[in-house]
Amino acid sequence: MRARPISCCFSGHRPGKLPWGDDEGDRRCLALKERLWNAMEAAYERGYRHFICGMAQGCDLYFCELALALRQLHGDVTVEAAIPCPSQAEGWPAEQRLRWQRLVAACDYETMVQQQYSPGCMQRRNRYMVDHASLLIAVHDGLPGGTRRTIEYALRRGIGIVDIPVG
Repeated sequence: MRARPISCCFSGHRPGKLPWGDDEGDRRCLALKERLWNAMEAAYERGYRHFICGMAQGCDLYFCELALALRQLHGDVTVEAAIPCPSQAEGWPAEQRLRWQRLVAACDYETMVQQQYSPGCMQRRNRYMVDHASLLIAVHDGLPGGTRRTIEYALRRGIGIVDIPVG
């Protein structure tokens, strides 16, 4: 499978791995969102027009919101929600579930990676994103987990990586 040369995907941590948890008003979270915005603008300036979001809580939703803001600024941007399975947001707090639903509805494309949950579906979603992009923007703290596995997969696939530290 060949990566789309104008596509950028994202991987990052959920609130449990972020020093501020769910507090998006924390100055460190606001600074991270600014670094993420700058990386996305730089990707746009380098020709990236399609942004693929994994739609998990935390950094994925930040990325999706910023990609939609980038689309408002530049009409040639498209945003894709790469959803691992239909039950992804089940069990989330009601506010986060509504946020997820609003964001999925706002995206230009929705890709359901598989039709039901299985232990490997999140990793399968991550591989789908890397396989359909030529740039990965990653928010990573260096610890093991899904984001690190996604970065390692992107390295094996030879796509570009922009690493944004958590702190």
